[in-house]
Amino acid sequence: MKHVLKGDGHLSHDLDSHDRPPKDACGVFGVWAPGEEVSKLTYYGLYALQHRGQESAGIAVSEGSRILVYKDMGLVAQVFDESVLGTLRGHLAIGHCRYSTTGSSVWENAQPTLSSTESGGLALAHNGNLINTPELAKRLAPGSTRATTDTEVLTTLLAQDRSQSIDDAAAELLPQIRGAYSLVFMDEKTLYAARDPQGVRPLVLGRLERGWVVASETAALDIVGATFVREIEPGELITIDERGVRSRRFALAEPKGCLFEYVYLARPDTTIAGRGVQTTRVEVGRVLAREHPVEADLVIPTPESGTPAAVGYAEESGIPYGQGLVKNSYVGRTFIQPSQTIRQLGIRLKLNPLKEVVAGKRLVVVDDSIVRGNTQRAIVKMLREAGATEVHVRISSPPVSWPCFYGIDFATRAELIAGSLSVEEIRASLGADSLGYISLEGLTAATTIPADRLCRACFDGEYPIPIDQDNVGKYVLEAKR
Repeated sequence: MKHVLKGDGHLSHDLDSHDRPPKDACGVFGVWAPGEEVSKLTYYGLYALQHRGQESAGIAVSEGSRILVYKDMGLVAQVFDESVLGTLRGHLAIGHCRYSTTGSSVWENAQPTLSSTESGGLALAHNGNLINTPELAKRLAPGSTRATTDTEVLTTLLAQDRSQSIDDAAAELLPQIRGAYSLVFMDEKTLYAARDPQGVRPLVLGRLERGWVVASETAALDIVGATFVREIEPGELITIDERGVRSRRFALAEPKGCLFEYVYLARPDTTIAGRGVQTTRVEVGRVLAREHPVEADLVIPTPESGTPAAVGYAEESGIPYGQGLVKNSYVGRTFIQPSQTIRQLGIRLKLNPLKEVVAGKRLVVVDDSIVRGNTQRAIVKMLREAGATEVHVRISSPPVSWPCFYGIDFATRAELIAGSLSVEEIRASLGADSLGYISLEGLTAATTIPADRLCRACFDGEYPIPIDQDNVGKYVLEAKR
C-alpha cells in the first residue's frame, strides 16, 4: 500500500523561529488550451513558481460544465501526483502556490478559492495583498461566507453580483480594490486575468500552439513551452476563450513595480520589464563593488540568493570568485521540525563552510538582504571558525527598514534590524570586519527602470498606495472574527 504523507496545517520552514526571512509572494498560473493536459501544464507551471510560495498548492480545472478544485498543504510535488492529476481533466485550469500574507497557513485558506454564481462556479487565485480587505468584507451578502483571506472576500464579491457577466462584474469591482493583486480566475468556460493599476506584482501572457497561458513569471512560460507575448498591463483585465484574447482597461496605469522582485523574489531566469533578472543582479554586484571596495582574497556568495551579485562583485573588483559555503537545498522543505540539539547548530543545517577554501583568506561575503541579522551573524561566526582571517559582508540591497503591505511578509519594523540600528551598529552586531549595502540609487539604476515607476517602500518607507494601519495585517479578518 502506498503511504502518502499529508500536512497537518502547521507547516513551518523556519529552522530558527527567531529568524524570519522575507517570505515570498505567491505564484499564480492559468491556462486555456483545449486538447492539452491542462492540469499537468499547471502542475509544471507551479513547479517553476515554487520559490514564490511553499505552504500550500492547488489547481482548479474545468471541462466546460463544472469546476473541480484540488488543494492541500505542502509543496507542489507533495500535493499532486500522477493519479490526482489524472482526475483533473478539462480545457482550462488555474493554479496557485501560497505563502500566506492575509490569513493563517491552514488548509481552509489554500487557493484557488471557489464560489458559486447563479450560472455556475468561479475559482480564483491571487498573488499580492489587498489593503482595504475589511472594507470589502462589509459588502459581502449576509451568510455568504466566513472569509478569512482577502482572496476569499474578492472571490465571493465577484460571484455574488448575478446580474452581470464575470468580466463585467470584474471591471466594476477591480477599481474599488486597493492594494497589490495579480489575479487569475475562471468560470466553466473562460479564463480571466487582471493586474492592479500599480502593477506591483508581475503577471505575463504566453502563447501555446493550442492555447494561452498567464503566469507570475516568464520562467513558468518557459517550462511549459509557451512563447512570451507580453506583460499584462497595470489596470488591465483580459479574457481568454475560443474567441482568443480580449483586453479591457478598468483603471489608468500608474506603474509601481516591486523593486524587491529584482533583489530576491523572482527567479534569475525570469524577465521583468524586458530585462533579465540575472543580468540585473550581476550589475547590482558590479555597482556594489564600486560603492564598497575592499582588499580581499576571495568573493563568495551566500547561496543561492547572493550568487549573481557575487559574480558581479568579483568581475568588477578583480577579486577571484569562489564557493566557500555549501547549501543543503532540501532543508526547510519538511514537516519535521529540528530537535533542540540540531537547532542549536543553527545555520549549519542550511549552510556549511568549505574549510579548505576559506582558511587563511580575507573574504567578501555577498548576500541579497539582511532582515534580522541572525543568519548573517551565524555565517560570519562559521567562516571565522573555519579559518577565515577577515570577513567583509556586502549586501545587494539597501537596508530593509520598512515592512511590506503588498504581498511580502517581512518582519515588523520593530523586528527589522535596520529599523533601529545604524550600518555600523549592524556591522558590530554581525561581527564582520566591514559591512556595505548598495545604495538605493545604485540598485534602482541597475534595474534600468525609472525610480518613479518602482515601489521601493521597504527601503524608503514611501508607500505608493496609502496604508490604513488599522485595516492591514496578516490576521485582520481572523482577528475581527
